[in-house]
Amino acid sequence: MRIAMMGTGTFAEPTFETLSGAFGADVVGLVTQPDRDAGSKRGSTRQTGKGMANIAREAGVAVAQPESINTPEGLELLREMKPDLLVVAAYGQILSKDVLTVPTRGTINVHASLLPKYRGAAPVAYAILGGEQQTGVTIIKVTPGLDSGDMILQESLDILPTDTTGSLEARLSTLGARMAVEAARKYAAGGAVDGVKQDPALVTKAPKIKKEFGLIDWTKPAEYIERFVRAMQPWPTAYTFLHRPGKEPMRVIISKAQYRLSVTGIEPDATNAGLLWDGSPPFDRFGRLTVSVSGGTEMMSIEELQPAGKKKMTAEEFLRGYPIVEGMRFGPEVIA
Repeated sequence: MRIAMMGTGTFAEPTFETLSGAFGADVVGLVTQPDRDAGSKRGSTRQTGKGMANIAREAGVAVAQPESINTPEGLELLREMKPDLLVVAAYGQILSKDVLTVPTRGTINVHASLLPKYRGAAPVAYAILGGEQQTGVTIIKVTPGLDSGDMILQESLDILPTDTTGSLEARLSTLGARMAVEAARKYAAGGAVDGVKQDPALVTKAPKIKKEFGLIDWTKPAEYIERFVRAMQPWPTAYTFLHRPGKEPMRVIISKAQYRLSVTGIEPDATNAGLLWDGSPPFDRFGRLTVSVSGGTEMMSIEELQPAGKKKMTAEEFLRGYPIVEGMRFGPEVIA
């Protein structure tokens, strides 16, 4: 059975390497996104690792990098590979009906969620953001609908309290690689490969994350903000703006934040959200750098952050350069 793969980035790399190890010369081609310059516009959390094209070329596998697989040129490159089975992992493009007719045995996708939850481009980030205790990988038959095909295999994985999108995706990529080989062996056996239909009533969406999505809303509950900071790593990162009396707002990346406690006896007031406190009494039990959230009814400890143009630093290092003064706060660039 001739296998071709379509994928880009660190989530897809283990799948390609594992397929190549399991099926050898039967892996006949790779379709991956064109090489991008560092710093070029990003449209997802997809990270660059060894490079799919580099891995394939070292293995002697033909590589195609069309701007779009759905163009006549892209289709022709795929047809030249003559695949029986097409394996997709984080390729980054919706496949047309014409593309899906090329492989004689069909197309399967390695999707990083427990479908039908979190269909879309950013399932790992949305699973963390949604407070899920578990996520996983689902191998589905690819259909023209977005991540809506029948499920061939599904396995779960615990989400750790410290997981970021990057760390969780790395573990899911290893799981997905093993499952992709298991699914491909089902097809190689030659018989029909059955799947289970997804329940449309359980569908949730995980749309593409854009750079501006990383702006922290300090009026949200502390537990949500803590998850948000982890979900936005490694891209686009969670950020806010530091407001100091008499100075221009400064963009700050927040890379580690922890919920501390609820504050009793006060009425929620949105104007309190984002106010900063240092570690002096009575705030010393909250952490070295503390921010009021959720209308001032909860406190969070900011443990690691990066002011614009500076290196990543601890709260202690930050306070040496930016000591807290009355009215100092985090918030959007323009506070109404």
